[in-house]
Formats: sequence, structure tokens, C-alpha cells
Amino acid sequence: MGQFASKRNLTAGGAHSSTNEEGPPRYSSHHFDGSSVNGGNGLRIPPTIVVSDEESSTSERRGSRAELRRSSVYSTMDLVPQLEHYANTLPRQTTKSRPTLETLRKTFEVVEIGMDGMSTSDSGSLPEPDMENEESDGSKGSAPIRFGWIIGVKMRCMLNIWGVIMFLRLSWITSQAGIVLTCVIILMSVVVTSVTALSISAIATNGRVRSGGAYFMISRTLGPEIGGPIGLVFALANAMACALHTVGFSLVVRDLTHEFGAVMVDPINDVRIIGVVTVTILLMITQAGMAWESKTQILFFLALMVSFANYIIGTVIPPTVEKQAIGIFGYRGDIFVQNLTPNWRGAQNDFFRMFAIFFPAATGIMSGVNICGDLKDPATAIPKGTLMAIFWTTLSYLVIAVTTGSCVVRDASGNPSHILTGNNTDGCVGLACNLGWNFTDCSQSQTCRFGLANSFNVLGQLSGVYYIIIVGIFAATLSSALGFLVSAPKIFQCLCNDKIYPYIIFFAKGYGKNNEPRRAYILCFLIATAVILIADLNAIAPLISNFFLCSYALINFSCFHASITNSPGWRPAFQYYSKWTALFGAVISVVLMFLFTWWAALITFSIIIFLLGYVNYNKPKLNWGSSMQAGTYNMALSSSVSLTGVEDHVKNFRPQCLVLTGPPNQRPALVDFVGSFTKHISLMICGDIILEQDRKTRPQDDTNSLVKWMNKRKVRSFYTPLSADNLRAGTKQLLQASGLGKLKPNTLVLGFKSNWMDSAPDSIEDYISTIYDTFDSNYGLCILRMTDGLDISDDLEFEVNQGFEADENVDNLDQQANEEETAPPHLAADDMSDEGSSDQIKTVFQNDQGKKTIDVYWIADDGGLTLLVPYLITRRKRWRRCKVRVFTVGDEQNMQEARDEMMALLNRFRLNISDVIVMTDIEKQPHPKSLSRFVDSVAPFRLHDGQQEGISVQELRQNAPWKISDKQFEAFKLKSERKVRLNEIIRKNSRNTALVLVSLPVPQSDCPSALYMAWLDTLTCGLICPTVLIRGNQQNVLTFYCQ
Repeated sequence: MGQFASKRNLTAGGAHSSTNEEGPPRYSSHHFDGSSVNGGNGLRIPPTIVVSDEESSTSERRGSRAELRRSSVYSTMDLVPQLEHYANTLPRQTTKSRPTLETLRKTFEVVEIGMDGMSTSDSGSLPEPDMENEESDGSKGSAPIRFGWIIGVKMRCMLNIWGVIMFLRLSWITSQAGIVLTCVIILMSVVVTSVTALSISAIATNGRVRSGGAYFMISRTLGPEIGGPIGLVFALANAMACALHTVGFSLVVRDLTHEFGAVMVDPINDVRIIGVVTVTILLMITQAGMAWESKTQILFFLALMVSFANYIIGTVIPPTVEKQAIGIFGYRGDIFVQNLTPNWRGAQNDFFRMFAIFFPAATGIMSGVNICGDLKDPATAIPKGTLMAIFWTTLSYLVIAVTTGSCVVRDASGNPSHILTGNNTDGCVGLACNLGWNFTDCSQSQTCRFGLANSFNVLGQLSGVYYIIIVGIFAATLSSALGFLVSAPKIFQCLCNDKIYPYIIFFAKGYGKNNEPRRAYILCFLIATAVILIADLNAIAPLISNFFLCSYALINFSCFHASITNSPGWRPAFQYYSKWTALFGAVISVVLMFLFTWWAALITFSIIIFLLGYVNYNKPKLNWGSSMQAGTYNMALSSSVSLTGVEDHVKNFRPQCLVLTGPPNQRPALVDFVGSFTKHISLMICGDIILEQDRKTRPQDDTNSLVKWMNKRKVRSFYTPLSADNLRAGTKQLLQASGLGKLKPNTLVLGFKSNWMDSAPDSIEDYISTIYDTFDSNYGLCILRMTDGLDISDDLEFEVNQGFEADENVDNLDQQANEEETAPPHLAADDMSDEGSSDQIKTVFQNDQGKKTIDVYWIADDGGLTLLVPYLITRRKRWRRCKVRVFTVGDEQNMQEARDEMMALLNRFRLNISDVIVMTDIEKQPHPKSLSRFVDSVAPFRLHDGQQEGISVQELRQNAPWKISDKQFEAFKLKSERKVRLNEIIRKNSRNTALVLVSLPVPQSDCPSALYMAWLDTLTCGLICPTVLIRGNQQNVLTFYCQ
């Protein structure tokens, strides 16, 4: 425990101390030199915690931020919680890391006090915090521009929500749908946008939001598969929306110029010319920087406020005769009552068409989110600014709908001569007759050019000063166009930085202190220009509306999915949301997409599905902790737990394999063999037993690299490393602890120990004891033997796990040397995977086997595992054309009967066995040469106790317990001869097969390990194809019953 030194003692020791009159003493860690650390008796003195009472000049230079890097009371290296330790995922942020557990456990705390009294600490090796980097792109100049919630979100959203629809279409919608239904349309639109705003607020406050807006939020919540497509579509929608509002501005300018007789070319080309010039000017404004763009938006906002005030004042000014001629009569109850109900005009006009026309006026709530990287505090600004913008714009829409419906009749001729003189109203039809005007002729012939139902410019006519409304229209259209022109490049830049799609990374480069995406600006400018050349709002609007609705649907679904998965990382600071309202918002957005324009909805979803398929196929290496990952975990956990209550059934048996691969990339053949019958079917765990001598030579990131290797090889397997003293101990632990619930291995797979004759006796005992433990644990067992061995660590220059030595070639007793040279090895130097990586070596199990055969020597009834494994292998594409032959034991007198009986059994199992062969000569004496080879293989492991006089068998066994006594050799002689004879039959019948499976003999407790190892070697020697010794746990894994 640290000691508190008095001020007097510290001064005497040369330490500088100071007094801070403003506040309490501060505790700081110091280092001493080596002489001060150890006392005279050799004991280590703990580091001293110094109480400083004065303000140090060095502390002043370091600043108050450095003072926060205090040590905890446990150790000078053990720091107190600090912000920079959790901020290392921010862009352009210098990584700050806390000491590792290894550092805390092994670091020697050396404390020094300099001659000047200043202290230094080893913990200074940790970088000093520089939280300014969080907001900086490396420039040490002026700070980037950051906006608050009013200018950055509220004002920007209001400008984007207000647009052409409010000024040129809302009054016409009121005439068609009536005041009541228009208010319903407005409120229904607001419900969608408000629910979406709540979801946006929840997502935006669940951690720091960078530049990228809706794309950033959706991609980080749902993952790149969903975020990538919607980011590309949303960026395109913003660029097209810029074109839409620019075309709306160009239409108003064209009409004004045509009123004054100024025609450049023709009506269509005039719109194109004005639109291209306008969007070019807007691009120049954006290139001037966010400060100029913000000032321009403020100017537009002030113009809109003046325009709106001008409109409200105009509604209370008594109308002149000229205004009455165009249907404006001021606030009147009879006009309000008549305009309450709908009056549909036109075959296609109905409620949903009016809804579809109005809904773009509600879009624009994403404007603040789209520039979230330029906000001072996105978590506070986005919820507050967005919801306030929705409230005020909704209020303005309702006011316009009610005021226009209260002041203007539906039809008016605009002719002052249609005023009624006297009280003569004969032949006059309509509400205007009661107001002293006769608009009957034009209303009945539907030729009226003015009135609520005929003029799109009612707001300008009703306002106090007409041209102020024109200024408002310019401000609304240009502000929206500018807002979308700023949003689209920032979204696209964020998408390019994530490298989800190829060939677009070029546009990710940013410039200046605000990291402005100038290249993306140019691209969006070109897209907007191309859309402007269409010069038809009706052709552009449907697809844009569906793009935005699709974005709203995915934002709401992101919020719902993140909430429903119960991920601990979902902790939004904004609490006023509900997962069910988010789900409602997602569903209603999709429904509205098809109700508005079904063909545009189909196009939108087609684009989304295509981009989703591309991302899902390429599988970008991005990990954002998405809710999809949390959902996958929840489903896996729930399914695993639910399986625990289900009893095992033979029909659902799957060979769930624990594979002793060591590092999987050292034994690819063993991995590929097990993967060929477990992939998409059952569990596979690659167990890596790390022995004591290998621990220090293994890289620290070995686990991650091996998992990446398996993923690159498309192996569906878990990797479980385990440290143990020997192979048997490690395997025993894996057999007991591997798996989870019902997802637990039932079959052990290991490689054949082909260098057993040259191995140490304890190594053989270790290997055979592992087999004993497997059977004792009621596991099935598979042992794979390859001609050239399994271990390729020499090629990869890895350390070899001594539990799996490299294989050696076995002499083929029945083939000539030239035949052995032409035999296909299981590994070829030029057999590399498609990825071209040297660590992805191709094995025989990855080759197309054609029409070869798989021979199964079903010698012992093990429950059916020997038959099930080859059946599962033939379900793979590369093995599908292979035929399976089954060899069984029988006598010559009843050979046909035994064959028919076995064929009937296999047919009931529905295993598609092509042939059954009964071996009647297995009891014959083996060839002397074969028997001699077996005797020679066990000779080094025999005691030869009968030839030694004066020494008891017990003494010999005590000195060499692994050796075979003469009595044991004679007792197992017949069984040994049967193994040798079976090998001769296998080599004779299965010379050119693709795979051989042989029933593994179960070792008896009194069988010496060396003798059992010789049996395994004898059964599989001399074969050029892969050979598998396999044994089930004597429980049925096959059945021909339905239940």
C-alpha cells in the first residue's frame, strides 16, 4: 500500500511541492530510481503517493486534461476510468489503450524523482490524451464548423420540409379532398414522419453518430447487408430530390419570364436551361464551405418567414374587386362549410392520390441527420431539432389548409364583369351567387382559370404582396435543393469510406477542415443535372417518394430490431420511443409505398434486393456490432436452450465431430474430410491441444488467424484451443467440456499416427490411451490415414504439435515401384485454392471424385455410423456420382443368403448402396510376406521373455510396461492374423477407390498398446486412397421405422 509522505520529508528529499489555494490536494504518481525502490534489506518499498499542495509549472503546461490520467489506488499503472480508453473507434482518433492484464501483472513499478523535483512515471508510456483529435482531421489550424440544434437541425429540417408542395399544391389538394380530409392527410403524414423521427432520435442517441446520416445509422444498426443498399439508394434519392426542387424553381421562373414575354427557346428547354444554371450556382455555394452554406440557409429561412407572415396578413385584408373576381372573399363561414367536404375532379383523383402528392411535403426530416458529422452534439440536437421542425411545419400546413378553405371558393372566372348588380340572381348557381358574383358559366363548362380548384398559385393571390410569396417559393425550393445537394455527397462519402461496393472509393476523399467530399459533390451534381434534363416533375416524384419511404421503413425497422434483440449495447439516451411504434412506422411506410405508386415501389425494392444480394454474396469484412448479430445470437441461444428439453431420437442423429486437428491449417485434409459430411448438417469443432513446449512459440493472434483461415476455406467449424501437458489429458478435457447442451460432440476424429514405430513408447501409450478414453466416454471414433500423411507444417514452416507427427510412406506390398510413383498424392504442389493463397492447399476431398467407388468394410455392427458417414459424404456435390459398396463377412455355403439379407437391411435404411460383397475367405491364412511384415513391425515392442533366463516376466513388464510378452503375443495371434488377412482383401478389392472405410476394432483392456497400434497400422497399410478406421458407440444411428 502506498505511503503518504509529509511535506517536510519531501522537501528534505529534494522533491518539489506546491500549494493550490483554490482546491483540495491532488494525488499524483511518481517514480523513484532503483536505489530508492529497494531498501537496505533488499525488500521492495512500494511507490509513494505524493500529496501536492502547489500548482506545478509542468502541470500547467500539460493542462487539466493530463491531470485526469491518475492512477487508481491499486497500482501506479492501473489507471482510473478515462474517456479516451473508450473513444478508440472514432475516425482519425489516436488509439489510447489501458494497460493489459499482462502489463498489470508483470510490470515492475519504478518511481523516479528528478533533481528539479519533477516526477516521471512508467505509465507515461501510455500516450497522453489528445481529445481534440476526436474532432480534427489532423489539421492544427482553425477548428471545423459545428452547428447547434437550431441552425443545424431545426432550421434545416423546416427548410427541407417546406417546399413546392406547400406553395403550389396544398391549396389545390384542399379543394379536392376538402378541409377535413386534407387535415387527415397532413396528420397521417405527420404520424409517419413523427414515428420515424422518434426512431431516428433513439438510434442517434445510442452512441456517437458520424457523418453519413440515415446510411450511417441503418448500416451500424442492421449491418452492411441492409445499410449498404439503402445508403446507395438514399444518396441517389437525395441527389434526385435536389433535381426535383430545382425543376420546381425553374418552372416558377419560367412562368414569370413568360409573363413578361421573355422566352429563351421553348417551355421545356427553358426549364432545363434555368435548372442547370441554378444547380451550378448551388454547387458553387456548397464548395464555398459549410459556413457559407449555413449562412445561405439562414437567408432562405428569413425569406420564408417573411413570406409566411405576408400570407397570414393577406388573409385578413379585405379583398378588392380584383381579388373577388378570382374567388377570394376573406374569412366566411359559408365558404368554410362548403370546402369542408371533398369534391373530386378528374378520373384518377382520390384520397390516396392526394396523399401521394402531398407526402413529399413531409419528407425532409432527415436533413439534420444527414449532416450529423457537422453538429456540436448530435445526440441532443437531432431529437430536439427534428421534432420541433415537425411540429412547426405541421402547424403551418394546417393553417394554410384551413385559411385557404375559409377564404377562397373552388371556381372563379377572374372576370370583374361577372359581378352581380342589384339582387337579380336568376340563373346563377353556386356559392358565389350569395357573394354577388356569377361564375356559373365557367364552373359548368369547367373553364374557370381561378379559384381553389383551378389555380395552383392561390397562396400568392391571397397574400398581401404577391411577389413576396414568389420570394418565399424561391426560398423554399432553393433551400430544399441546397439541403439535398449537401446531404447526398456526405451520405455517399460515408458509404465509399466503408468500401462495401467496388469502384466508388475514389469519391471518399475529403478536403479541408470539414472533410468536404468535393468529388462526391461533382458526382451528385452530374446526377442532378441528368435528372433536371427530364424537366417533368410527375416523372421524377414517384420514385423519389418511394426511396424516402423505403428509408423511413428501414430506419423504423432498425429501431424495432435493435430493441427486440435486447442487446446490452442498445442504450439510447432518448427514451421517448417504443419498439412497437417503430414497427408500426415500418409497416405503414411499406404500405404507403405501394398505395402511392406500386410500380415505383417495385422498382425501389428491386434495386434494394439486387444491392442486398451483391453485398451478401461478397460478405465485406465489416463488424459494426449490428442488431443482426445480436438477433443471430438470440436465436442461437434460444434454439440451443430449447434443444435441452428435447430427448434424443435416432432419426435426428447427426455425427457431431470433435476433430483433433491441432492448428487446422496444418492438417487441411483432416479438416476437409470431416467438413465433407458435417457442413450444413452437424457440429464440427476443431480441437487444438497446445503442449507445454509449443506455448511460447505460438503467435498471440494465432486463434484469430486460424479462424480466418477456416472462414476463407469455407469450413463451418468452431476452433477450440486448449493447453495441456499431453495429448491424452487435453483430449480428455475436450471430450468432457466441448459443446453446449445438445450441441455436444458425439464422435472423435483424429489422424493416424503413422510414425508410431519411431516414436517414444510414452507417445504411443498416450495415443492409444486417447482411443481408450474415447470409448470410455461413449463417443464414436474415426481415424483418418492418408498416403502422404496429414501434417503439412513443414510446407507452412510451423511448429509441429508432437501429438500428431508427420506421416511416412508405407510400402505397398502388391504394387511395383513405378506404380507407386504414379499414384496420385493427396497434396499437390500446384493445387492451390482459388484465392491463390499459399496457406490454402487443396486436398483430395476438394476434388471431384467422378464415378469412383466408396468401399465400406462393415465388419462389426457398431450401430450404423460406419454406413451413415459415407452416405452423408455422397450427398456432397464432389462425391455425388460415387457408388458405395459394402463388404461384410460370411461363409461360402450361405454366401448368397447372407448377401440378400444384408441388401434387404440396407434397402430398408434407404442408403442407396450399389452393391454388397460377402467376404468368405477372411479366415484363410494370410500371405507369409504380409505376416512377416506384421511380425517385424511389433518386434521392437516385444519382451521376448521366453528367451531370457533368470528374469521374471513381472520384472520385464515393470521396466517396459508398453512391451508385448510372448504370452500376450500368442494369445492375440489369431486376431492379428485376421487383421493381416483383412488388409490383403482390402488392398485387393479397393485399389482404385476414392475412399475406404473399415470398422475399427475395439481394444480389449488386456491388449498392449503397441500391439493395438500394430493392428491399426496393418489394417490400413499399402493403400493409396484415404482410409478411415471408424467405430460407433454401439448405439443405433440408423432406423427404418417412421417413429
